[in-house]
Amino acid sequence: MTLDRDSPMPLWAQLESMLRDRLDAGEFEDRFPTDAELVAEYEVSRHTVREAIRHLNASGILRRERGRGTVINRTTFEQPLGALYSLFRSVESSGATQRSHVLELREDHDPVIARHLGLAPDAALFHLARIRCADDEPLALDRSWLPLELARGLLTSDFERTALYDELERTVGTRPDAGWERISPVLPNPDQRATLQMRRGEAAFSLERLGTAKGRPIEWRTTLIRGARYRFVSNFAAGTAPAMTATSSD
Repeated sequence: MTLDRDSPMPLWAQLESMLRDRLDAGEFEDRFPTDAELVAEYEVSRHTVREAIRHLNASGILRRERGRGTVINRTTFEQPLGALYSLFRSVESSGATQRSHVLELREDHDPVIARHLGLAPDAALFHLARIRCADDEPLALDRSWLPLELARGLLTSDFERTALYDELERTVGTRPDAGWERISPVLPNPDQRATLQMRRGEAAFSLERLGTAKGRPIEWRTTLIRGARYRFVSNFAAGTAPAMTATSSD
């Protein structure tokens, strides 16, 4: 395999493209080549190889591991749009193990969140903040608020391996059955990057969700999820089209 040295495309970009094609074709199942092996195979400098690998790392396709070098990041998760889903179930159904590190589990008061839930500004809220992990690697920073009058019994629950919706149904006999979700691409701030062990420049999805049960708002949720490890899929059919809604940016 040779690179076109007369092309206006930089050599590292050509190499990155070739490596992507080989990865998509299922090569390197046993191990990914070392930098030295790629230098010899493509007859390029070590700088060219490292630049190509750096971009593959930034996109989440590869990752560097201490003691192992460059490895393929095979674990990604797909979620259909327009479906009420549990992140716990999404991860577990892929074959990965989902665990949560609970950051906050307490009573809260927030007039903005209360307004989302159709409550009085001073209403008491149940608040759960978690780092969601897949196979012990951080995947998302997840925060949920529910009316405390509904979810008070959850304040003593263990959410390390428990899905919030399952626990809500077990304790009070209800769970969200409808709602809406808004997804935006973002660049996390330094604290968020550190929490999710993300590289500088790595993008994420910001999710806002209102969950309802029989028409009543019961959950407001915000989730910051690593873009390199999560994909949303939309299914459509002839004669149907989603509605586009304009919203202000403030």
